[in-house]
Amino acid sequence: MSGRRTGRRLVAALAAALVLAGLVTAGSAAARDRGAGTDRIGSYSSSEGHLAYQVHVPPSWRPDRPMPVMVAVHGCGMTGYGLNSMKSMTRFDELADREGFLVVYPTQSLLRNGFLCWNSLSPEHQDRDRGEPELLAGAVRQVIEEYGADPARVHVSGASSGAGTAVILGATYPDLFATVTSVAGGEYRFHRAEHDLDGVSPVDTAQLALAAMGPRARQVPLIVVQGDQDDVVRPFMAERLVHQWLVLGALVATGRPDVDTTPHAVERVEPPGAHPYTRTTHRVPGQATIDSYLVEGMGHTWSGPRASGTFTDRAGPDLSTIVWEFASERPLR
Repeated sequence: MSGRRTGRRLVAALAAALVLAGLVTAGSAAARDRGAGTDRIGSYSSSEGHLAYQVHVPPSWRPDRPMPVMVAVHGCGMTGYGLNSMKSMTRFDELADREGFLVVYPTQSLLRNGFLCWNSLSPEHQDRDRGEPELLAGAVRQVIEEYGADPARVHVSGASSGAGTAVILGATYPDLFATVTSVAGGEYRFHRAEHDLDGVSPVDTAQLALAAMGPRARQVPLIVVQGDQDDVVRPFMAERLVHQWLVLGALVATGRPDVDTTPHAVERVEPPGAHPYTRTTHRVPGQATIDSYLVEGMGHTWSGPRASGTFTDRAGPDLSTIVWEFASERPLR
């Protein structure tokens, strides 16, 4: 037991160092240049707590030119920006500079989680206007106002615990986020099902997601990415998430959970020298799209040819480009 406590203290100390490094590095950059083409530190506070984040502002940004926003939510043992960060893992900045969109990198607080995980399995952080969802939504709204961003083109992507949080944001703030991407994540409210997979189905959790959406209910386009060698989040979690979102879409469109789970299209891709993967596309009534990617030979990672950090795989598909191309075609309607 004492060894476990020592290990936790070491992890917490390392996480603190990573956050500090990110603050110093990004803060110095912001101090040098406050114009476009910079990284700026921001923070949001409310009765739910405090959230620090970094905004990457591409060189083409202008105050009178409303840009899309990509919110990138990191996983456990990571930061939003700095060392071992979502920023370096996704390389969204390079894509943003080419395509013209803002990137927001929120960072979890050690006070909320000593391992820097987002508390996506905790009921206190699964509802609108409460906990981490409120903080993240508040920070995004702050960015929209400060940078004159396009409120119809705000997207969220997450990895691991951040993927769980991204899905929560899609369910609790469907009026804010146009699309959601989950990489190695799970369905909304899965904590109720983890010890009774047969007793609590994705149909049941889809009903909970519909209730969370309330009067704002809409079909939210979704990307689900899963490695078939992931031993942290098993592939069946991706299958459950797809099923949940299919049922949720049917509930929004027809009020009934009946849905045809037959894919609209299935494509197997075998890039030379890289992991093969299968892309499965579903359409629910109303034409919202769900794309799922099962990547062979990939573990609990974000993949891309220039991805860097602890939880990356350069042999997998270029997820950041896939995510952006999907999101850019699907504004909030």
